[in-house]
Amino acid sequence: MSIPLGEALKFWVKLGFISFGGPAGQIAVLHEELVEKRRWISERRFLHALNYCMLLPGPEAQQLVTYIGWLMHRSWGGILAGTLFILPSLFILIGLSWVYLTFGQVPWIAAIFFGIKPAVVAIVLHAALRIGKRTLRNQALQWIALGSFLAIFILNLAFPIIVLIAAAIGFWGSKRYPEYFAQIASHGNSQQKNYGSAVIDNDTPTPEHAQFNIRKTIRHSAIALTCWLMPIAALITIFGWRTLYPEIAWFFTKAALLTFGGAYAVLPYVYQGAIDQFHWLSANQMIDGLALGEATPGPLIMVVAFVGYLAGHIQHLIGNSNPFWFGVLGACVATWFTFLPSFFFILVGGPLIESTHGNLKFTAPLTAITAAVVGVIANLGLFFAYHVFLPHGLGGSISWLSMIICVLAGLALFKFQKGVLTVLGGSALAGLLAHSASVLMG
Repeated sequence: MSIPLGEALKFWVKLGFISFGGPAGQIAVLHEELVEKRRWISERRFLHALNYCMLLPGPEAQQLVTYIGWLMHRSWGGILAGTLFILPSLFILIGLSWVYLTFGQVPWIAAIFFGIKPAVVAIVLHAALRIGKRTLRNQALQWIALGSFLAIFILNLAFPIIVLIAAAIGFWGSKRYPEYFAQIASHGNSQQKNYGSAVIDNDTPTPEHAQFNIRKTIRHSAIALTCWLMPIAALITIFGWRTLYPEIAWFFTKAALLTFGGAYAVLPYVYQGAIDQFHWLSANQMIDGLALGEATPGPLIMVVAFVGYLAGHIQHLIGNSNPFWFGVLGACVATWFTFLPSFFFILVGGPLIESTHGNLKFTAPLTAITAAVVGVIANLGLFFAYHVFLPHGLGGSISWLSMIICVLAGLALFKFQKGVLTVLGGSALAGLLAHSASVLMG
């Protein structure tokens, strides 16, 4: 028995609109739908694919969707599944980005963003703590996290350099102190439950298209390289070498290859590049973009579409009657070059992984990188807090209302385990109420 492609596509479209909650929430939805309810894939095969996706840079939930689509319906099945997972959030974020730039200064909309900024600070710090609890299992990994925090906070070291140093420490540590870098089971309970037989079961033979073939690997690699080179060549031909869109393409290609540890790991790299290096947007705009990314379905890494849109729209604001389409191009370029490597990793690496059921383990360098990411995310939270609580810098006044909203959002997340959407909604309401009160008080 096999799943009809049409039925699978209906589910992937639906998933693109309901996949809130970040990677953990999306993977939980996938497990519930595909393993427990539909029985398209067994839990062991699901976890095997998930472990591989967690090894890769990039968004693991989108890669897992691509992997399962590829396993069921060959390369086109994987491409369609992965694309449909991100398309709804791309369209939604383009629309929200336009609304943000066009009407962001309208008082009541500005009040909403005033309310959600402190919530984003709490969300990022909550993410750092959550990832830290899962990954910092011993003193060696805790020291790596602290070192990465100090490296970026005090020395302003670039994120790629921190990744390389952490990888080197992990490689050295695996030789000298392997017990500190051994991986343990991740993503929930390692005891697998039996939900009955599945279409792709534990003992289902690997389909022919999923078996390793060197000629197919070379062909897929050549296609992926072409899909990377042709758009960059077109952008350079149309706009010139040292211009915005080729810069976006190259920057997000590097981001896609360095985001070990999920979406939150890419945020420090994006803010270093987009804010400090290229000045595409401001720190406050980045915080607003993260809030929009949290509030829309799809991978959180789709915040890159917001960054790309603002870069294109703002740069063409003067001298163009409609900068909207320049923003759309920026969002599409950022999204294309962020996700292209993910498809490459699955379609080229999948056949190798399918031949190693139950044997895949994290390497020590990746363990160290994940620990370093915790420190970098903590720094990101403090970076956002500085800009939210001290909107006019150290010499200006403190925004006590922002601090109160942040504390309440933190309580909702840490103590009452409320979801991100609930926290953002409550914080937006708090911003609106504060604006209404200030208007009434005159």
